[in-house]
Amino acid sequence: MALDLATAWAAIIAFAVLAYVVLDGFDLGVGILFPFFPERRDRDVMTHSIAPVWDGNETWLVLGGGGLMAVFPLAYATVLPALYMPLILMLLGLVFRGVAFEFRWRTRPQSRLWDNGFWLGSSIAAAMQGIALGALVQGIRIENRAYAGGWWDWLTPFSVLTGAALVVGYGLLGATWLHMKTTGALQARARRLAGYLAAGLLALIAAVSLWTPFVSRDYFERWFGWPTAFFSALVPLLLAGCAAALWHGLRRQRQALPFLAALGLFVLCYAGLGISFYPYLVPGALTIHDAAAPDSSLVFLLWGALILLPMILAYTGYAYWVFRGKVDPEEGYH
Repeated sequence: MALDLATAWAAIIAFAVLAYVVLDGFDLGVGILFPFFPERRDRDVMTHSIAPVWDGNETWLVLGGGGLMAVFPLAYATVLPALYMPLILMLLGLVFRGVAFEFRWRTRPQSRLWDNGFWLGSSIAAAMQGIALGALVQGIRIENRAYAGGWWDWLTPFSVLTGAALVVGYGLLGATWLHMKTTGALQARARRLAGYLAAGLLALIAAVSLWTPFVSRDYFERWFGWPTAFFSALVPLLLAGCAAALWHGLRRQRQALPFLAALGLFVLCYAGLGISFYPYLVPGALTIHDAAAPDSSLVFLLWGALILLPMILAYTGYAYWVFRGKVDPEEGYH
């Protein structure tokens, strides 16, 4: 049986995007939570907890975006014009966040200013990612293989709701990460915040889930038609299980369980998107095979991916292994 190259590449890019969301999500979440930790000492410990891994986490964003351009050029050429503004704002947020992360250590008299920049850059990047996702779920108007919508089509009540959900979700990942990596009063505050953020995220997931089937008739039929209705029913049950594990972990003060359960919430929401989208890359407009590059290009690029992906996974896993355990407040990034 011949390998379906387009589907294989769609799976690789989907994995890269998911890896970016769950890995960079918690360090964006740490920045989003800065206003809840006004003390310089607490903020230093928070940045110590992500300093060894946060740059590497963004590797997956490059892989996902670069892979989309190389493997699905038609989708890249139609999606980007529709999402120029949120994606540009996202990148500016990531750049400003990176600068602020470094400068808060180099210019201590103005560290409060750079702390605000770190929070603002993290929040803007998270919100724009969610808004771009919401705009993609709504659908992008394509005519003659080109974007045919308006400049502000990405900004709607639905996309704002998905943007808010991702900000809250990243905040939850950040809070559970801090609960896992820190001790004392900082850990206790992160644990309390995680409880509030979990409740908020579940409410927003419910709101988005109730709205999505009515965004497009295709979504409605996919969610409630057989056999995909089986998976549509299974995802909420698994979400409830992750939510229960999260609450249990916070209540029992388990170290890693809340973080892992929060990751589970993201993975299941991502699976729900897969149920809604497949086999489309641009919902209702371009399928995976419509948007794919020629097979010769897919084969050439696949060899590169088979070499690079294990390397990225290996150094990512090694970095997390080396810096496992609690953060020492007296040591860290300088």
